Amino acid sequence: MTSAPAELPRKAGDLRAAGYLPRSIKAEIRDNLLEQLRAGRDPWPGIVGFTRTVIPQLERALLAGHDVVLLGERGQGKTRLLRTLVGLLDEWTPVIEGAELPEHPLDPITPASIRRAAELGDDLPVAWLHRSLRYAEKLATPDTSVGDLIGDVDPVKVAEGRSLGDPETIHFGLVPRSHRGIVAINELPDLAERIQVALLNVMEERDIQVRGYTLRLPLDVLLVATANPEDYTNRGRIITPLKDRFGAEVRTHYPLDIDAEVDVIRQEAEFTAEVGEPLLEVLARFVRHLRESTSIDQRSGVSARFAVAAAETIAAAALRRSAITGEEPAVARPVDLEAVPAVLRGKLEFEPGEEGREIELLEYLLRRSVADTARERFAGLDLTPLAHAVANGNLVTTGERVPGRDVLAALPELPVLHDVAARAGVEPDDSSGRIAAAIELALEMLYLSKRVAKDADEDTTVYGA
Repeated sequence: MTSAPAELPRKAGDLRAAGYLPRSIKAEIRDNLLEQLRAGRDPWPGIVGFTRTVIPQLERALLAGHDVVLLGERGQGKTRLLRTLVGLLDEWTPVIEGAELPEHPLDPITPASIRRAAELGDDLPVAWLHRSLRYAEKLATPDTSVGDLIGDVDPVKVAEGRSLGDPETIHFGLVPRSHRGIVAINELPDLAERIQVALLNVMEERDIQVRGYTLRLPLDVLLVATANPEDYTNRGRIITPLKDRFGAEVRTHYPLDIDAEVDVIRQEAEFTAEVGEPLLEVLARFVRHLRESTSIDQRSGVSARFAVAAAETIAAAALRRSAITGEEPAVARPVDLEAVPAVLRGKLEFEPGEEGREIELLEYLLRRSVADTARERFAGLDLTPLAHAVANGNLVTTGERVPGRDVLAALPELPVLHDVAARAGVEPDDSSGRIAAAIELALEMLYLSKRVAKDADEDTTVYGA
């Protein structure tokens, strides 16, 4: 992070003269959001699939100045969405230099800062805080204490001679230290109910109570949180008074269409090899089939992280195959999909009674996804010449030890192969691996439609009569 620009005011008097008047965090976010909307800029970079659903609701809540809880299953991008709120803050904001809390130089709130402001007046030193430091995130866990969030008596300060009733004996927690910023609490229902109670005054009366002492601090924070719907009844719940203090509850969801699912995978995955669009569509459909399956515990959900991990897994399988065969570049082919069920089975929660059938179920849904993608890609394309070529003795062998050039060499020159490659987004002069990936997808479609046979073992798959 770069340091604050040198031309920014460094004393309270200069700050006042430059017009840097105090503004609440919610007013700041409202003004910046409206500015971006009027300019036609996207305030939510990297957020996919929420444009017409979640985003309008969240924007209305922020414009209304509401604290917000995002409610949705795991892996729906709730935390990522909250982190983009940082982009709605001013890049730099003035604070009292050396103060324990990030107080505005023209609006101090702690006794120590109020005294300094009175003594120094316009000479009160000013520092500048970058917006990245005004967002605090806390994962709610059962062992989270009131001291973590609100604060506690500092025994060192007491030992120095201060009395317990002195507000300056308090060591502030996360929420007061986020004054004039955003506090995000992930998995809010996991907070013990007595800890949730400690947030009530912060959200409504804007004061804090520590060890029976009330410290009146006009805290200025935007409190946002995430929760899983099941948390209301299983691991914990959001207590009713706290729910009432959130001005808005916004429901999130998984991507609503295949294109959005593919966009999420493409954006989030870190590929070690090339993965073409058709295989990403297969994975997107696979995840959607899992979310519709009665054999999967839908209360837990099927996270978008599953699809991302699946894409990274087939990329890794392609990279391994490339090392074994010496074929470059490393390009994922349908044969690499075989690695997905075994590797990622543990990321899913299955319904009772499915024990022992997990791999069988995943393989079945993966085959359906391949068939759906192939039908979509090759709709209206006559694959009969390819089926006849394979059925008449041109056996095609594929597997993790078979390079793409061997797949192509097993087939005669057929015009339909160029059409297959084009439908898969492959150019005629592309690598043999990319062309082989398209042909394997077509062969798998022919097999699933029972137009060709398939014989598979641990190392190879043979398409033929």
